[in-house]
Amino acid sequence: MKPVKVGICGLGTVGGGTFNVLKRNAEEISRRAGRSIVVEAIGARRENPDCDTRGTHITADIFEIARNPEIDVVVELIGGYELALELVMTAIEHGKHVVTANKALIAVHGNEIFEAAQKKNVMVAFEASVAGGIPIIKAIREGLSANKINWLAGIINGTGNFILTEMRDKGRDFADVLAEAQALGYAEADPTFDVEGIDAAHKLTILASIAFGVPLQFEKAYTEGISKITAEDVQYAEELGYRIKHLGVSRRTENGIELRVHPTMIPEKALLANVHGVMNAVLVDGDAVGQTMYYGAGAGAEPTASAVVADIVDVVRTLTADRDNRVPHLAFQPGSLSELPILPVDEVTSAYYLRLTVNERPGVLAMVTSILSESEISIDAIIQKETHEDQVPVIILTQDVQEKQMNEAIAKIEALADVNQAVTRIRVEHL
Repeated sequence: MKPVKVGICGLGTVGGGTFNVLKRNAEEISRRAGRSIVVEAIGARRENPDCDTRGTHITADIFEIARNPEIDVVVELIGGYELALELVMTAIEHGKHVVTANKALIAVHGNEIFEAAQKKNVMVAFEASVAGGIPIIKAIREGLSANKINWLAGIINGTGNFILTEMRDKGRDFADVLAEAQALGYAEADPTFDVEGIDAAHKLTILASIAFGVPLQFEKAYTEGISKITAEDVQYAEELGYRIKHLGVSRRTENGIELRVHPTMIPEKALLANVHGVMNAVLVDGDAVGQTMYYGAGAGAEPTASAVVADIVDVVRTLTADRDNRVPHLAFQPGSLSELPILPVDEVTSAYYLRLTVNERPGVLAMVTSILSESEISIDAIIQKETHEDQVPVIILTQDVQEKQMNEAIAKIEALADVNQAVTRIRVEHL
């Protein structure tokens, strides 16, 4: 049978890994796909010294790959928004199937990409866009298709997890660990996407759409980073039997879907609490299956290439099927997507950890608890730490309350003359 010809655009970390896996495991991949898969051409600005590309055509013009009539599948691994979108849309226009690891592209432009692909009867596969080598998209879209998904929560950015793990294990400050993460190559020179939750929000947007059958709506995701988490917060959480993780959480409610990324305290015995270092994990709760967890490497050349190549194999297996007999891009048939809204974070309900610093004066704590009581916020625990220079750190754990109620209460607490600095608030989830 005629080989399927692939064009790889981008020969960086993931592109190089994909090329090497396709070449090294060619026989095994062919046995699985039912046809041989060959790299016909590569679009890249520079060569990768880890790849032996002798005999493979290389061009600096990635659009040559998208227009090449010999190529069946275009693999987009250049990253970013505009150029990647133009490349993918050009490939679709020329009848090419597309495989991508670009979570930002799918989260922001996925709706229009999928619509174009439907019209051209081609596939767009994007397993590698979320959690590297963990087959979480396939698991939710296909393995859990019998279930009504209730919620999912995940550690889906290895950089943030590495930082919080080091802070917990060694009592280090955020800035110190971030500098090490950059030196080790875990974090970019500009770490904003990782530590402020944008990268995780891209991935969560994709997972939520597949889990709940709603259009991709990245612009409505709530994101909050970990840069304000202190070593003291990590220590206090441990004393209370919790660990702090940078979680992406999406939950179906009667009023809409929660879509949020933020530092989260979870019980120390929870499965996600024990995911350390740069590893990723996603916990999914379905009505029939209960909870299932998916764990593994969330980044890296060959872990991500594993997902890219698996997508290529899936494309090859269904080349002869028409669009109505393929697995839908977002798990649900395009005409059956729900209009359930994404909830504003003000309408989300959770428990809270509050840390405040007050003057050591009688009655201050009573004023704080009175504000919480008047706001109908129940308290689970209060801990008063040792006084330092007439300042007393106070830790409060609340029961579940709607975010807007908590915002109002915090504003009143911060207005007290004896409360110093802003109140630190971390949401608490028991999963």
